[in-house]
Amino acid sequence: MSISTHVLDTTIGRPAARIAVRLDREADGWTEIATVSTDSDGRAVLVPKGTTMEAGAYRLTFDVAAYFQLQAVEAFYRHIAIEFVVRDGAAHHHVPLLLSRFGYSTYRGS
Repeated sequence: MSISTHVLDTTIGRPAARIAVRLDREADGWTEIATVSTDSDGRAVLVPKGTTMEAGAYRLTFDVAAYFQLQAVEAFYRHIAIEFVVRDGAAHHHVPLLLSRFGYSTYRGS
């Protein structure tokens, strides 16, 4: 199994670098699995390919307040949390985030 993300800042039409992203798994509450930052291309791998993970509920939390503060931009959101279900523990799960200062969109990528 692997879990990755790609963050694009649609306001400027470029990848969003240096956003802290935390991955949690739900099992009797939320447990942190990993915390990483997006690279210069806005990408981050939270669970590398070949890692064995259980099926279940997961959550990605993006610290967008710090990102927008670095850009000297006032934004509406501080954190964006995306909860999703992993049904196939062997599959790749890519969860992109399209971000602007007043909105966001996400989808299951490939």
